Amino acid sequence: MVVGSGPAGGAAALLLATYGIRTLQVTKHGWLANTPRAHITNQRTMEVLRDLGVEDQALQQGSPSQLMGDTVLCTALAGQEIGRIRSWGTGPASLSEYATASPCEMIDLPQTYLEPILTTTAAARGAKVRFDTEFLHLTQDEDGVTAHLRDRVRGDTFTVRARYLIGADGSRSTIAQQVGLPMDGRMSKAGSMNIVFTADLTRHCAHRPSVLYWVLRPGAATGGIGMGLIRMVRPWNQWLLVWGYDIDQPPPTLDTEQARAIVRDLVGDPDLAVEITSTSLWTVNHAYATAYSAGRVHCIGDAVHRHPPSNGLGSNTSVQDAYNLAWKLAMVIRGQASPTLLDSYSAERAPVGRQIVERANLSRDQFAPIFDTLGVNADSDTHAITDALSSLRAGTDAGTKQRQQLDEAITLKNYEFNAHGVEMNQRYTSSAILPDTPTNQNTHGYGDGYGDGDGGGYGGEGRRHAGAAEHNWYADGNEGRQPTTPGTTDRDGHEGESAHESEGGREGRGGREGGDWELTARPTTRPGAKLPHAWLVDATGRRLSTLDTIGKGLFTVLTGLSGGIWETATSACRTELALPLRFTQIGGEGARDAYGEWSRVREIAEDGVLLVRPDGHIAWRHTTAPHDAATAQAQLLTALRHILGR
Repeated sequence: MVVGSGPAGGAAALLLATYGIRTLQVTKHGWLANTPRAHITNQRTMEVLRDLGVEDQALQQGSPSQLMGDTVLCTALAGQEIGRIRSWGTGPASLSEYATASPCEMIDLPQTYLEPILTTTAAARGAKVRFDTEFLHLTQDEDGVTAHLRDRVRGDTFTVRARYLIGADGSRSTIAQQVGLPMDGRMSKAGSMNIVFTADLTRHCAHRPSVLYWVLRPGAATGGIGMGLIRMVRPWNQWLLVWGYDIDQPPPTLDTEQARAIVRDLVGDPDLAVEITSTSLWTVNHAYATAYSAGRVHCIGDAVHRHPPSNGLGSNTSVQDAYNLAWKLAMVIRGQASPTLLDSYSAERAPVGRQIVERANLSRDQFAPIFDTLGVNADSDTHAITDALSSLRAGTDAGTKQRQQLDEAITLKNYEFNAHGVEMNQRYTSSAILPDTPTNQNTHGYGDGYGDGDGGGYGGEGRRHAGAAEHNWYADGNEGRQPTTPGTTDRDGHEGESAHESEGGREGRGGREGGDWELTARPTTRPGAKLPHAWLVDATGRRLSTLDTIGKGLFTVLTGLSGGIWETATSACRTELALPLRFTQIGGEGARDAYGEWSRVREIAEDGVLLVRPDGHIAWRHTTAPHDAATAQAQLLTALRHILGR
């Protein structure tokens, strides 16, 4: 049973139905999302949708990346610009890195469009979906979970028995509270309001297309998510405005006329024709669960990580929670794995949840240097803001210094708008990952030649970074080295670089082998990382990604043309474990390494092997083939038994 119909619940229901598991999805609401809350859909989530066969639907419904990236900071849409930052990998310095990292494009897909794709496809594939069905409470025992539900149309209560229950019931999760999941952090640290509206803003936006227009108005530093925000929902006439309020005061009341006045103020047009669609209040949270499971109950999404929308991490992390959990549940339910496999869900995803909560909240706080540079604060009025911009544009030494400081302050926002590493560098450590050891590590010069990290994280510390992992691998082979802030040295004497020196200016690019851990994607085949993307060519001459050769709910044994010994091993393990296994041989007619891309990223010999999980993460690797088939079979079988708990 899946409780919830948001991105987390919808993804879980779709994944389980796709894997052939009898699934019931329930939601207390009468339909799906009625406001476009979440929207940024990053490359990793698009890869999940690609594996599920719904990527094309998402692309049809979403706004493409070329309409997302010219993020503007201004005094009003019709007012003065403070600066711009190329975002979401759309700048010339980052386009190639994003294109190299994934076969998928980042898009803007509002929640009102994502949820129907997930839930309707889940229903089409066999999931049963009940609307107007409210979860009340649960009991669980050794064999299953009994959920007590209320039909909100009829008014009666009833029970449903399930082997497992997934709590995807949002940031006020009843399920997480009932099963006692441990939570760290703080709820309700700041107040925000959403105003959804319709207005034709083409003349203000079409020439500088973006999904985010940040507005510095009097009161912008109070509550909220850093500044006032006008967010594109549909170009260029559907919008969502975010404005803050003082959390220590009573929540404001907001009627249609007040909402219209706020919209006109942030747009800078007192006569703008505005239709208010809806208004709502919400609070900024900084909280995360340190464990995601209790017995047969597993929580995902906002139920276990609660944070502001900064970085666009919420729905993406929610979908990826489901992607991690669903294949494990499917294999346990089918008897292909021990229930101990489910312990790896919390071990792998809880560190990710903590880090994205820390990152999103730090991104919110990183508007402060912009305010400081301009000399404005929560009490500044319109005249103070105007005077600050006049000083900024002065042709004086003081003006020059202030402009340099502002450039550095805006560059810091790369950690919100270009955090490619945060999105792509997740590394898992658990019983479902077999780390490299001297027995499977290379002895012939193969292996990764650049940075990697573990502990579910992406590393980093200091004022720019959030959520440091326990340790990282870096390009120079120096384990444990952490990024440093400007003007400091780390424990090995490496001096910290400035944002411009280490991250390539406002786009924050640093190259795959260097660059900032949070800003730059670092693909690797080290166990725990996701399989790197590389373009191949199939038997018809069409391109396919390495990611297209894996997934679909199956483990994949992946090797090169000279690794035929692993095909025999795969066949033997299928029989021994009664487990469907896919065998993929890159170099053959169906998957030619025509561009040589795979040979450059595989980090193993051509006859080495990767064991790739259904979620695309590498569970185990052996960098070269053994001398005989019996040894290859024993090695692969040992790895599978360990991962599956058999």
